[in-house]
Amino acid sequence: MQPSNFSACKKNVKFEKKVMAKITLKGNPVNTSGNLPLKGKKAPDFTLVKSDLGKLSLSELKGKKLILNIFPSLDTSVCATSVRKFNQLAAGKTNTSVLAISKDLPFAHGRFCTTEGITNVVTLSGFRDSAFGKSYGVDIIDGPLAGLYARSIVVVDETGNVIHTQLVPEITQEPDYDAALIALHI
Repeated sequence: MQPSNFSACKKNVKFEKKVMAKITLKGNPVNTSGNLPLKGKKAPDFTLVKSDLGKLSLSELKGKKLILNIFPSLDTSVCATSVRKFNQLAAGKTNTSVLAISKDLPFAHGRFCTTEGITNVVTLSGFRDSAFGKSYGVDIIDGPLAGLYARSIVVVDETGNVIHTQLVPEITQEPDYDAALIALHI
């Protein structure tokens, strides 16, 4: 038997169904926590940890063109390749910053950049911040990589608007570097 006020509460409750993006890992379905930010909208602000353990917020980069290279871990060959490629292709361009974002510890980011000679990419760790993955819709919520970020690209213009996104459909594939660079006109 339901309490007498149950039916009244039931009528006032609205449930919002969150749509999750679907990707694959070696052909097996995997879900993310949501969807990438919409093109034409402001990029959600965030504060993540740099390799020197300092913090960096998106708002501190206002006025710059940004490529957010988001990935599961530098300890995978595809992720490492994406950081190397963006270091070569886009970093060092006028008024452009490449942010390499994962949940790897800042120490791993520092070690990787030192070993690989990466100097034109800012590495950021989400190990302290659960809000980034949710607001960008990139948290992997099931499968063997649950808890890490899905491989994706978000390009932000000087005004802070999202101008290009890509959620890579298969985690083991590289992102479309050319599409990100074309979006920035570089």
